[in-house]
Amino acid sequence: MAQLKFQKQKSSGGVGRIINHVQSLFVGLLKIWTIPIVLMLSVASGFTTYYGLSHFITDWIALVITVAIQSIIVICSLEIAGIHWKANRLRYFSALLSLLVALSASVSFSYFKFYEISQQDSIHIDRLNEIRVNVRAYLNETIQLKATILRQQRQALEKVGLEVSKAYLGTHPEMTGNYKDQIGEGPIWQHYKDLYDEKKQNNQRLEQEFKTLETHIFKLQQSLTLLDTTTQLEKAYLSFRNNFQMVQGQVNQLSSQFGHSLSSPPLLLSYKELTREVTPSLAMWQSFSLFAFICAAMVDFFTTLLSYRLEFTAPGPLTKEEEELIFECILQFTEFRINKNDELEMVIEKTELEKARRYSDWSRMFAVGLLLNRGFLRKIDERTVEFAPNIYPIIAEKIGEKLMKQKNMRGNDGAK
Repeated sequence: MAQLKFQKQKSSGGVGRIINHVQSLFVGLLKIWTIPIVLMLSVASGFTTYYGLSHFITDWIALVITVAIQSIIVICSLEIAGIHWKANRLRYFSALLSLLVALSASVSFSYFKFYEISQQDSIHIDRLNEIRVNVRAYLNETIQLKATILRQQRQALEKVGLEVSKAYLGTHPEMTGNYKDQIGEGPIWQHYKDLYDEKKQNNQRLEQEFKTLETHIFKLQQSLTLLDTTTQLEKAYLSFRNNFQMVQGQVNQLSSQFGHSLSSPPLLLSYKELTREVTPSLAMWQSFSLFAFICAAMVDFFTTLLSYRLEFTAPGPLTKEEEELIFECILQFTEFRINKNDELEMVIEKTELEKARRYSDWSRMFAVGLLLNRGFLRKIDERTVEFAPNIYPIIAEKIGEKLMKQKNMRGNDGAK
């Protein structure tokens, strides 16, 4: 029964060990995978930053500044992750200030690229809407001019027709002598009749010109509507400009012929101006795009976050002699506790008893300095440090070896 129980415990312990190894491997792979993710995010952010910078300064200078900005973001994020502000306030806040400046520059210039991507269609639509509004305002003014000219010409025709009627009835003020108060056709009547016929023909010709103008206006409106749906924008826009020029030519001819003046016609964009890409400028901040800003900030945020969460490994592994020395020196410290970061924390200054005995702690402080330099310890303040995650396996191995030695020694004593 005892043997069966032992086998079950051994089997259970083996399964737990396997699960622990799998979890440790998974966590380790995630940490390793974090490194290329940080690099890819940094490259992506660097591309958008370089794109914005290159519109203001020379390309090679923009590239150098971009590399510096992205390097500062990653380095300062990693440095802040390993610094407690109480330990070295000047170093902590200088790293934080450098990070904030680098983030501000990166987000600001990256914003231009995301603004172009997110607002390109809307900017094109705004350009078309501006053209549409200007052209429609011009057409409304043209229609008003047409109505004014037609009304004036009809009034003039009615006036001449009234003169003809008066001349026929003999009541026209210009009639004298035998023609006065005589009903019928006479020389004065013939004169006004010729004027009336001429005016009538002019009105008919004018109405015909207005019909032609209306045809061109209809074509112009059709081509303007087609700009929203066509797949051949260049051809459609060229047709629209030609129709507008036809309308403008006829309107200018009519306005000069009848002594009317119109406001200046809208200056249409060329096709290249209509389809030109968005050029980054400070004016983009006036039409601020929250979506573009969030996209620009999101890339740098994830870069900073993952860099901050990325644990530093030691620059080089400790030798067996260094591990033994460090383990023995750490054992000489007496004050340990678990801090708010769920890390083991120890006090590195002398105790009151050690100070009274004038104890020399040079060897253990050397070990602390070595571990701080290698990244196995983190300084919290002037008197305390905390263990970094990569020191726990070393200490655990040494404790295991020590316990094994003690167990072997007890076994040997029992055998004796």
